[in-house]
Amino acid sequence: MNQRHDSRLALLLWLSLGAWICGNAQAQAQATQVTFEVTVPPGTPADAELWLSGNHAALGNWNGAGVKLTRSPEGHYTASVPLPAGTSLEYKVTRGAWGTVEKDAEGRELPNRTLRVGGKPERISVPVARWADSPGAPPPPAPSTVTGNVRYLRDVASRYLPRKRDIIVWLPPDYDANAKRRYPVLYMHDGQNLMDAATSFSGEWHVDETASQLVRSGEVEPLIIVGVYNTEDRFAEYTPVRDNGEYAQLGGGSADAYGRFLVEELKPLVDKTFRTRTDAPSTGLVGSSLGGLVTMHLGLTRSDTFRRLGVMSPSVFWAHRDIVSRVKALKKKPASRIWVDIGTGESHGSQETVEDAALLRDALVAKGWVPGKDLRYLEVPGAVHNEGAWADRFDDVLRFLYPAAPSRP
Repeated sequence: MNQRHDSRLALLLWLSLGAWICGNAQAQAQATQVTFEVTVPPGTPADAELWLSGNHAALGNWNGAGVKLTRSPEGHYTASVPLPAGTSLEYKVTRGAWGTVEKDAEGRELPNRTLRVGGKPERISVPVARWADSPGAPPPPAPSTVTGNVRYLRDVASRYLPRKRDIIVWLPPDYDANAKRRYPVLYMHDGQNLMDAATSFSGEWHVDETASQLVRSGEVEPLIIVGVYNTEDRFAEYTPVRDNGEYAQLGGGSADAYGRFLVEELKPLVDKTFRTRTDAPSTGLVGSSLGGLVTMHLGLTRSDTFRRLGVMSPSVFWAHRDIVSRVKALKKKPASRIWVDIGTGESHGSQETVEDAALLRDALVAKGWVPGKDLRYLEVPGAVHNEGAWADRFDDVLRFLYPAAPSRP
């Protein structure tokens, strides 16, 4: 190789290295280092592992064990997390699962801790007063808010998933009186957050009250709603693939196994236990955040079972927008009815953004879905990424996916 080639190669390497350094510095400049310092109550086991869990992917998207804290010799626990400036963070401290989440001094539920991330590094002091499993008289249980005709399937096991889970089933108002009628079915993820404040960890969707009102008013056809509780494996079960980039430490990739549980084990159990319409056009799937992601994924891979899809605030960002690539790779458009939504306030508090949701919409339209016909896309002004926001628009989701049949003249 002559000197001229050597010089050109050196120049290219220098330019590439410079571009990498500048890009890396720019990415770091856009993130703020937030250090959390947690103090624990007396009686906390000396070998306890502490975790932060919150509404951002860097904190595990509420999986119960997002960021592990490091114990200092003085008994404090710390973790430093880079977060985008402007993030509206909500979080809590756990010892690895929601059964060990922090409580107030009397053992009552705490509201989510909140933080608006600024542009400069900051240190946050987090005193924990008590754990959910602390010894002593337990606090009185939160009152149940379930309404209507609700049944439970307890400790449902699976050959495909490691943990048992509960299932909550809401039946329409005329279910017992109309013994010959069969009903369409809507399956929903994160079942403990749907109908009961006593089981929800951050607010409920009021699915039971909303469905009852819409069915009674004739706006929605009578249906059965099946809430599938999540487990500690939520991250794995709600993601189609592992992320090999920024979120690689969070794992993932068990959505197909979760789909087998829903289709091959839970649905046959529900169809056997209740008077359902078993065909795919009568069967829906709804979820939010990672639940929206797995809904879209299973809507593509299991369209032989699920044809009505509610994709709310979907985590399109996961694995470099893998779900958008999957839509683009479709060989044939399923005959599915799809709702996709996003809040304009989510971009400041989570990884779910309007831009990503619009990319998913555009990919669906390119494959043949028609807005206003079999696709509804909604951007909700100011809506953030939490149960309250999803509860506010769940009525519109039901109206679109399960409209009442036109009355006959």
